[in-house]
Amino acid sequence: MIVDDLIYFNGTGLYCPYGDFYLDAQLPVQNAVISHAHGDHAVGNHINIYCTSATHQFMASRYGKNAGKEFYIASYHQKFTIGKVDITLIPAGHMLGSAQVLMEYKSIKYLYTGDYKLQPDSSCEPYEFVKADVLITESTFANPETKHPDPDQEILKLADVKMNIMLGAYALGKSQRLIRMINDLVPRKKILVHHKVMPLCQIYEKNGFPLGKYELYNRKSMKTQDEFVYIVPPFTFDSYSRATGVKRLFASGWKNLQVNDQDTLMISDHVDWQDILNVIEQTRPQQIWTLHGDGKHLAANFSNTIFVKMLS
Repeated sequence: MIVDDLIYFNGTGLYCPYGDFYLDAQLPVQNAVISHAHGDHAVGNHINIYCTSATHQFMASRYGKNAGKEFYIASYHQKFTIGKVDITLIPAGHMLGSAQVLMEYKSIKYLYTGDYKLQPDSSCEPYEFVKADVLITESTFANPETKHPDPDQEILKLADVKMNIMLGAYALGKSQRLIRMINDLVPRKKILVHHKVMPLCQIYEKNGFPLGKYELYNRKSMKTQDEFVYIVPPFTFDSYSRATGVKRLFASGWKNLQVNDQDTLMISDHVDWQDILNVIEQTRPQQIWTLHGDGKHLAANFSNTIFVKMLS
């Protein structure tokens, strides 16, 4: 029988009382299972942290001694137990080390997706389908009107830009995906990366995901018109809003983060509507619980077949 309160939001985050742990807690807690290393899912100073090796490395790089007290590293498909709940981490395809959290309690399987994508991405482990009784899915883009464009076609837009490009992207995950894609699809472009992006790239390389050619930014290079692509984190991108002599682009699945209607680079690391439907078809859940977005469209779509509960 499905337990309705296996996980729920309290004042600290998404809590599982049967294992006494949190999923991607936003405040320091005693026991934290972390799906991936983005800052809105992985904060520092937890006591016991359960995650993949790559997630641990990213947290150690970003937070240093404040990463957390004790890390318990789990490989994909390696089952472990917290309290009364058996847990298995499954590749989520969102970024390097990202994991879905498969929880088993009294023979019922609950799959927490974390952030995930189905689009091919050679910079990280691909998404893996798994059967579950309850699918707990992010619903960031869970809208029938949302369809992400082909990311390869988006990157090929850079081939038509004959000047230097300042490319805004999140430092972790998105930047490394862009480096790999630009090297694969527009190899004549010369890639420079911001100093905050470089150590994260090195973790990718160390974990067996080579990104191709790139080098640390230097001011002298960008003074020449040599078709450089300078990848910078959002705060740097925003601080150069009036930069001249470069084409400014921001890589995101959000339309409101694009520079303008003409200069867009719509590349998302989340599932769109059809991807979510594909996951539901493969997962075959009895129930769907939604979070991190609006689940009303899923509730309407499956009103006669699958029970949908919105956690947030």
